Amino acid sequence: MNTSKNNAILRGETRLTGCIFAVIIIGICLLGIIMPRATSADFTNTTNASYVAKNTSWVQKAVKTIDVVVTAYSSTPDQTDDTPFITASGKYVADGIIANNMLPFGTKIRIPELYGNKVFTVQDRMNKNKSKYHIDIWMPDRISAINFGVKNVEIEILES
Repeated sequence: MNTSKNNAILRGETRLTGCIFAVIIIGICLLGIIMPRATSADFTNTTNASYVAKNTSWVQKAVKTIDVVVTAYSSTPDQTDDTPFITASGKYVADGIIANNMLPFGTKIRIPELYGNKVFTVQDRMNKNKSKYHIDIWMPDRISAINFGVKNVEIEILES
């Protein structure tokens, strides 16, 4: 009698293990459907000459360069308004977001001297007392923003 109880328990554990395994396999398959990877075939009809393949990333063409002052800010109340995690354009703060008072929202720039080919997007504004030639890079924490300091560099405004 004790043996039949043990066999029943083992069958239950085997079913549970099988179910867990099936859920993992289904999850992996769904990831392939929900988040498919882009391949070179996805870009075969791209006719925009402003993109040039460089290694595995795309690099946009710069249309203008400007000398600016670059600083950094974080989502702390003393550095933002009463909604520190929402930009002036209504987007949530994230890596690659910058604030500037001259360039329109959505303008993409590079800061090659500091970040190489990394592209930043204007999604926020600065205090009105700041110069048009001042860029503020969003950082995830105050210490990173303070440690960034103040830099005078050339930025590249990218073709839209």
